[in-house]
Amino acid sequence: MYVESEKFVSCIRTIRQSDNDWMLTNGCVMTPRAGFEINKECPVEYKLILQQCIDNGWLKPVAHIYDRELLWEKLSVQNSIT
Repeated sequence: MYVESEKFVSCIRTIRQSDNDWMLTNGCVMTPRAGFEINKECPVEYKLILQQCIDNGWLKPVAHIYDRELLWEKLSVQNSIT
């Protein structure tokens, strides 16, 4: 339990499409950190509704990552560049 004067600091970070850390790369290939997967059995009318929600910004992909994983990722990218 935290005393009112203490601040809780989460070790989990939420990454959004507009963030610099959104794209993953291995030096050759870039890919988004998260996305949507719609089952092929999803009815077409629902797919159209989901597409409209995405297009209008009502439904957005986010990714969650531990701070330590993001730190190691940045360090490994730096090491591969130098």
